[in-house]
Amino acid sequence: MKAWDKIRFALRRTRGLRFRLTLSYVVFFALLLIMIGVLFRPALQAILYGQSEDTLAEEWGAVKGYLRMEAYGPDWFYDPYDPEEGFIVTRLQRVFLLADANGTPISSSEIYRGLGIDSPAEIRQVLANPDPENKGLILYKRDPHGVLYMIRAGRLYDRQKKVYYLAIGRSLKEESQILDKFTVRYFIMLPILIAVSSLFGWFMAGRAIIPVNSLAQTAQRISGSSLDLRIPVRGADDELDHLVKTFNLMMDRLKASFDQIRQFSTDVSHELRTPLTVIRGQLEVALFTAQTAEQYREAMVSALEDVERLAQIVRALLLLSQSETGQLVLQKSEFDLATLSRDLVDEFQIPGEEKGVTITADVQEPCPVIADRVQTERLITNLLSNAIKYTPRGGHASLNLRCEAGDVILTVADTGVGIPSEHLPHIFDRFYKVPSADPEKGLGLGLSFVAWIARAHGGGIDVETEPGRGTRFIVRLPISALAPHADRPVMAASERLH
Repeated sequence: MKAWDKIRFALRRTRGLRFRLTLSYVVFFALLLIMIGVLFRPALQAILYGQSEDTLAEEWGAVKGYLRMEAYGPDWFYDPYDPEEGFIVTRLQRVFLLADANGTPISSSEIYRGLGIDSPAEIRQVLANPDPENKGLILYKRDPHGVLYMIRAGRLYDRQKKVYYLAIGRSLKEESQILDKFTVRYFIMLPILIAVSSLFGWFMAGRAIIPVNSLAQTAQRISGSSLDLRIPVRGADDELDHLVKTFNLMMDRLKASFDQIRQFSTDVSHELRTPLTVIRGQLEVALFTAQTAEQYREAMVSALEDVERLAQIVRALLLLSQSETGQLVLQKSEFDLATLSRDLVDEFQIPGEEKGVTITADVQEPCPVIADRVQTERLITNLLSNAIKYTPRGGHASLNLRCEAGDVILTVADTGVGIPSEHLPHIFDRFYKVPSADPEKGLGLGLSFVAWIARAHGGGIDVETEPGRGTRFIVRLPISALAPHADRPVMAASERLH
């Protein structure tokens, strides 16, 4: 069983990224080395043979300087007492053939005879070859032992311009030995080079995938309580750094999603607990104490009111949560914001009269915008509703609308109780209520919707307040749909939540 586990472990390693990177590198490097060896050998051979050809050309010129064709036959003219000239002539005669124009040999060396005397047809072919500079042709022959010789063959003229066939040569044994040694040594070193490159590739691949392993290890440690884990960027600004940055951004989005889910769960549990407790208490009281149908009816009416409140809370939470996570989309259209604002102010005249609050509108006309009409109406409605709710009898609420430099400035002001400064940072949070200024029962979601609608349209909201003297909400919205973030996903529901 242990042997089988080792085999499976080895197979898993071969499927790993590090192994595949190393294998790719080694295969490429091995092919490159083989190609270099295959291409370098002919290049080296050409260099060595070129040097031999140059040497043979010098000897060809020397032969024509020492050899004379006389009436009695060929004669070598040199000083026999000069060792240097004697050595040169001896070397020239080592691989040597002299024949007449018909191909009949006149003089030849033993080595050349071992290579094989050229046939008359071959001789005539060489002599017939046009060679204005009389440099001769390069031929190759092998002796019985397989040694390769380079032969230079061409014309030789006597004093009467009679043509003879002259061929001299030199052994290429040393050059062949150099090529063979290079080939043998190179391909002996090749496995060693491949092995070294394998180790180097394995090491470099291991270093290259360190960020990938860090990603995997971090991902394994991630849980609902450890979403703050991040991988440090190496600073190399390469693909792996891009992967690390992408992973960290994904973790930021994941954490934001988890925070939203956690916040949603907290809000639901907090806001649903009290209505459920009240409903249960009302039903228990009715069950154990009610004596008449009217008492039962009163209990059911109270329970239904609380059930409706529960449904309103759930609906508001779902809509707000979906809007913040981008699951809903603005339904934009072009309309006159000035007309909409004046109509809404008119609708709030009756609730304002009931509370003893005067509502006025100062609207610049026209004010065409491209926005979601339903959401814009919800924004204005929530602000007007709060202005009436928190303004004492005899107070005043107003709506002011101006179009300035591509933006809409919407201001809703009141002369109400104001907001204490310590509560200002939280008034746009979900379910947040200012304890001392909440005369009526509400969800605490109105300003959350207002802030979200403003942001969804690429705008923003500011608040100015003075406790005891009133509050001003200033909303800035872009007129055009091309404003930043104007195409951001948001809700498209039509119901209002006040």
